[in-house]
Amino acid sequence: MSDLRELYQEVILDHHKKPRNFRKLEGPCRHVEGYNPLCGDKVTVYVKVEDSVVKDVSFQGTGCAISMASASMMTESLKGKSLADAEAAFRNFHEMVTGNPDKVDQDKLGKLTVFTGVREFPMRVKCATLAWHTFHAAAEGESKPVSTE
Repeated sequence: MSDLRELYQEVILDHHKKPRNFRKLEGPCRHVEGYNPLCGDKVTVYVKVEDSVVKDVSFQGTGCAISMASASMMTESLKGKSLADAEAAFRNFHEMVTGNPDKVDQDKLGKLTVFTGVREFPMRVKCATLAWHTFHAAAEGESKPVSTE
C-alpha cells in the first residue's frame, strides 16, 4: 500500500512541477476563471469546442500541488472527448473524491484515480475539484467566475 501511495505522490508532484497544457489557448471558444478562497487556488480554464467535441483544453493559474496536478491531468483526460463524455468524466471524478469510490468506473478515470485519497481530506477536495468545476462551467457556456464556496 505504501508503494501505491508513493506512486500517487510522484504522479501528483510531476504534474505540479511540469503541468501539461499550461497555457492560454489562442482563440478559445470559452474560458472561465475559478477560485478557491480557502487556500487561494486560482485557475482559468480555456476550452475549444467544435462539433460538440473538446478539441483543445488548457489552463493557467496558481495553487497547491493537488490543484495544479488535477488541472493538468484533467486537460490531458478531456482533450478529444465529446462534451457528453467530458460531463460524465466530471461526474465520475467528482463522485470519486466526494462520494463513494465504489460507484466510480475507475477504468474510465485512468491515472486520475491518484486523487482517490483526497476524499479523506475534506479541505483538499475543493483543491482537486476546482479545475473540474471551472471546466464544467466553460463547457456549459457560462462566463461567471466559479468559486468553491
